[in-house]
Amino acid sequence: MSTIRIQTTQNVVLEYEAASVGDRVLAQLLDLVIMGLWAIGANFLINQVAGVLVGQRVLQYLLVAIPLLVYHPGCEIFFNGQSLGKQVRKIKVTRLDGTRPGPGDYLLRWLLGLLEIGMTLGSLALVAVLFNGRGQRLGDLAAGTTVVSLRPRSPDVQTLTANVQVPAGYQPVFPQARHLSDHDAALIRRLFQQAAKQDDYLLLNELAMKVKTVTTIRTELQDEPFIRTILRDHAYFAAQESAHG
Repeated sequence: MSTIRIQTTQNVVLEYEAASVGDRVLAQLLDLVIMGLWAIGANFLINQVAGVLVGQRVLQYLLVAIPLLVYHPGCEIFFNGQSLGKQVRKIKVTRLDGTRPGPGDYLLRWLLGLLEIGMTLGSLALVAVLFNGRGQRLGDLAAGTTVVSLRPRSPDVQTLTANVQVPAGYQPVFPQARHLSDHDAALIRRLFQQAAKQDDYLLLNELAMKVKTVTTIRTELQDEPFIRTILRDHAYFAAQESAHG
């Protein structure tokens, strides 16, 4: 899988693995299963009340056709770039400039997806993703988005937690990190490493929420890059204090 570097508006450089073709295909298949179950269930209910209500076709249109048609953009808009299948496979849609995709981005991906996925059974999208270095299908190219994996990158976590390296010329993102004690930072590193080793996303989320509460930081960064940045910022301030102490 290729690595995608995204610089956010807060000057934080995030590195993600592009979602694999396998994960994207499996997510799509899971979404199809969910959509199929919805269609079966909705049609069953409609058939049960067909003798009472005259507008069976209208009900099928409202309860089956429309939900299936808008399933993908609707999920991605309300679930921050993830359909239900993407949530299971731990992948999500994000913009290449680090900002959160807007409704227009999701709708543009969806409209082109009707062609490259719906009308060609996914073959056109598959070819585009395989030949694009950033894991983008045509809809992603048009919207400036891509699909990335949210799984922690364990080798990098090992390096980071063992010895936090602060690049030359590094500028801290969160000044509140200076108020963390060395003991706090060590505990964060240990829990971060534990969450990464075990793919424990709940622990990672709880850790990020606790750090945000203690430091009063408000950010839209995902849990993993947020913790990475806090650790680097703390290391930066600790080095500054050591140099001046």
